[in-house]
Amino acid sequence: MNNLENVIAYFCLHYPHKRELSKARLTKLVYLADWFSALIFRRQITNINWIFNHYGPYVDDIARTVSYNNNFRVINTFTQFNTEKSIIYYIGREDNITISNDEVSILNFVIEKTKNFYFDEFIDYVYSTYPISSNERYSELNLVQLAEQFRNINNL
Repeated sequence: MNNLENVIAYFCLHYPHKRELSKARLTKLVYLADWFSALIFRRQITNINWIFNHYGPYVDDIARTVSYNNNFRVINTFTQFNTEKSIIYYIGREDNITISNDEVSILNFVIEKTKNFYFDEFIDYVYSTYPISSNERYSELNLVQLAEQFRNINNL
């Protein structure tokens, strides 16, 4: 599996609220992992080129990855407001996931930080991150460069 597949699989296995792992939430969890990795390790975990689109940080990479990979299952269902959502499950073997200890620490941090957020709180949290709060919609988000700016602004 490539690194993005490993990250998605890890979130699917370890996120405590499996029925909440919609494409939107999972995409933003991966974004948060890349952002915190850029802040701490000066590199992203994945090789995603993030875009700040109408719905926040978004790319089609996650949806494409799970759609064309037999290790994942996508179940289409509905929200409490009767709108469609797709839930992502990892159905592969856990021992096929290869992630470094540094990456696991970031992924676990993201899980701990967000696991108790309802969707609106979660979205507010994502929108409060520096790459989103400091950029215009439809801009590319170079997370490593933005992390450097953030560290400089905050004297970190």
